[in-house]
Amino acid sequence: MRRSMVLIIAAVCFLSTVWPGNAEAQSRRPRQRRLRRLPVAEYVDKMKGGWIGQMAGVGWGGPTEFRYRGVIMAADKMPQWRPELINQFQQDDIYVEMTFLRTLELYGMDVSIRQAGIDFANSGYPLWHANNAGRSLLRKGVAPPDSGHPRFNKHADDIDYQIEADYAGLIAPGMPNVAIELGEKFGRLMNYGDGLYGGQFVGGMYAEAFFEKDTERIVRAGLRCIPQESQYAECIRDVLDWYKKFPDDWKKTWEFIEAKYQDDSDYRRFSCNKGDFNIDAKINGAYIVMGLLYGKGDPDQTIIISTRCGQDSDCNPSNSGGVLFTTIGFAALPDRFKSALNPEGKFSHTPYNFPKLVSVCEKLVRDSVVRAGGRIEKNDVGQEVFVIPARRPRPSKLEQCWEPGPIANSKFTEAEMAQITALAGKDINSAVEKFAHGWKAAACGFDMDPGLYAEMNGKKNVLVTHPLDRDTACVLSNKVKVMRADKTLLRLVVGHHPEGDWTLIVKADDKELLNTTVGKETAKDGWMEAEVDLSKYGGKEVKLELLNQPSGWSYEAGYWARIELVGYDLR
Repeated sequence: MRRSMVLIIAAVCFLSTVWPGNAEAQSRRPRQRRLRRLPVAEYVDKMKGGWIGQMAGVGWGGPTEFRYRGVIMAADKMPQWRPELINQFQQDDIYVEMTFLRTLELYGMDVSIRQAGIDFANSGYPLWHANNAGRSLLRKGVAPPDSGHPRFNKHADDIDYQIEADYAGLIAPGMPNVAIELGEKFGRLMNYGDGLYGGQFVGGMYAEAFFEKDTERIVRAGLRCIPQESQYAECIRDVLDWYKKFPDDWKKTWEFIEAKYQDDSDYRRFSCNKGDFNIDAKINGAYIVMGLLYGKGDPDQTIIISTRCGQDSDCNPSNSGGVLFTTIGFAALPDRFKSALNPEGKFSHTPYNFPKLVSVCEKLVRDSVVRAGGRIEKNDVGQEVFVIPARRPRPSKLEQCWEPGPIANSKFTEAEMAQITALAGKDINSAVEKFAHGWKAAACGFDMDPGLYAEMNGKKNVLVTHPLDRDTACVLSNKVKVMRADKTLLRLVVGHHPEGDWTLIVKADDKELLNTTVGKETAKDGWMEAEVDLSKYGGKEVKLELLNQPSGWSYEAGYWARIELVGYDLR
């Protein structure tokens, strides 16, 4: 009996060393990676759906942006969908991310973060919040990642990269680590901490949407792409938990989101505004998820719920619509979302129309698949198929804006600064010459479309300028010789945007002669006259400078209806 027991024990010990379930034996065998297969034609169809979803969401929600803050939009206030709303070629919530696509197209997936920063610095469209702060820092020589660091960028927790991160998932099907990596490259141009994680979360959802239709699973896939200890991850977990408690009452979940992520100061520690205006990435990310979960796969309800939650109510439905439409694919979308699409419409500030955009994404995803260790093969009927290794997401390290890590002390070199041609601003000198002969413009920003307008606010032939950035005035200058001291008046008629103001500064040979606000309090009906006495410069040549100086960075355009030198012989 004892001998039999010894033999049994020995046999068990032997089998345990070779049995496939044994950990040591498994470690000696090559691990078989799970592969995901995606026909290229199916990828293209779903990617096209993703772009259409973005365009539909931002077009439908556009008129409501920040009109509902801290309140649920009433159902009867939701705009009606019209098929022509799909043509969102002038919408910054769409075209800004195409700057990143263009950088990838030109330099490849291994492009450096510094080149990404140079390209973003050279962008010519208006920006706000983290995007604007990051770009301004880049133009001043603060290289990434410091351009997004909270020591320099006071908007680092804002929504900006979250708005723009769709591209990252659309060129990373089934590859969450590619979406995370792209966030580390492009998201750090302007964001940090939760502001960065919001974009990586969105990118991770898109990456999964090519293989999964269940929106809760898609949300959880995105959640795995960010640090679990972050407040952003806590926010998404909260929404998932409240959804389980109130699966048919999205307004109840909205109330819980409002109480914690709007009203609790512990969750708004780095918000750029502490009032009812909330552009923090967390609460707006919650509203993306609200649309996906409570929309239950319905395209209309997904966009409507994300919109009715309020705050950034065009960006949020753009993200939720884009993710959901990716799961559906272009071919299966309701006709009302694609029938009016203009294939030749060009996205502002980009070289792309819709077909070109699709082509660029397909090119980049081919590179992404191979770079990630996958391959492109043909199936039995000769169709190309992406074979993609399924890998666990590797989130970025935990950082929070209110307790940031060290800066990188990253500065652009002199050679790199020479590549940032946008430092000179928009060239409007041909317009200036038509408006006022002999005058030149310098440091004119791109915002609010500077140039010469036939009519503006009731005046004809109006020159519009805009400061280059928050700290840099747009300057109109001219050298004149004061020939007669008895008539020495500089006469100006200047105006402002109805929602903004600016500071008019007049200098002669660098000496300030006038400093006044042009705004609602000083400009009747939007316009005011100003006169500057130049008599003491009689008989002398003097350099005159007229500054459109920013005063608060809200609709800072300067409107010029007259620049007139009375009694002077201009030479």
